[in-house]
Amino acid sequence: MQYRTLGKTNISASAVALGTWAIGGGPWWGDSDDNQSVKAIQAAIDAGVTLIDTAPAYGFGHSEEIVGKAIKGRRDKLILSTKCGLWWKDDRGTSFFEMGDKHVKRCLLPATIVEEVEISLRRLGTDYIDLYHTHWPSLEPDKYPIDDTMQCLMKLKEEGKIRAIAASNVDLEHIKQYQAAGVLDAIQPRYSMLDREIETEILPYCLANDISALAYSPLEQGLLTGKIGMDQTFAEGVYRNQIPWYAPQNREKVLNMLEGWSDLLAKYNCSLSQLVIAWTVAQEGITFVLCGARKEAHVSDNVRAADLELDAADLSRIRQDAEALGAPEA
Repeated sequence: MQYRTLGKTNISASAVALGTWAIGGGPWWGDSDDNQSVKAIQAAIDAGVTLIDTAPAYGFGHSEEIVGKAIKGRRDKLILSTKCGLWWKDDRGTSFFEMGDKHVKRCLLPATIVEEVEISLRRLGTDYIDLYHTHWPSLEPDKYPIDDTMQCLMKLKEEGKIRAIAASNVDLEHIKQYQAAGVLDAIQPRYSMLDREIETEILPYCLANDISALAYSPLEQGLLTGKIGMDQTFAEGVYRNQIPWYAPQNREKVLNMLEGWSDLLAKYNCSLSQLVIAWTVAQEGITFVLCGARKEAHVSDNVRAADLELDAADLSRIRQDAEALGAPEA
């Protein structure tokens, strides 16, 4: 396992991290076996994963609760990452989405952040959070100044409730505003070989300013594992239906690309998942790669990717193949 430093801190964490969105279950991901999820988290820890990422919105608190259950007695070995800014307790904030009986708002009001951190601490069974993200930027008409948000986060840091500050799903201007108001140690953007938009401006800026990047969805919700064929469909409301690469005309192109890497799988004695994760870990500016898993077998597969060192020529070949796909067709 590779370990890397988080931002300007002295915090070291595993390059391959465990993402727990799917563990939250619910309409996005369907039913989840909690006992199986606990075993998967513990297997990740046993395999050397030290960074676990979650959020209150993942199953409306369920993911945090499962993580808290799984890490009991092991907290001192881990770097816990969670988030704030998606709020459904009352009418504060600007409408984001509705799911079941929950009306979720984007809200980065300092008062709600203070409430959220306490709720997350209880769910996780800890008295501090290592890395605390704003989950999404706030929106008009309740667009709270980033200065106010950052002052609140810096105060929580001074109080010892959080150790480092991050912002998820932000653009370059947001990042600069966070920096101007305090210490931003990391961002959490969507990134995969099929979605490389952040390479243009955001990653170079973060590299120049010692801001870590935690890439989420590196496997495009499983598409880049090669295990989702052309005949597989998903129920209405499942998140994969919103990803353009899952449309038949685009999925076929991706699967054809993956089939062309059979020689690489033989060369490195690895699975497609491992090859894709190893490629992502090797990209300049990507510090940590968040890999979701609800089963021990998936954890074992993902973790081995951290030990793969791909040749420069193969890294280049994989990039060229991904770039040759172009943008997904509408």
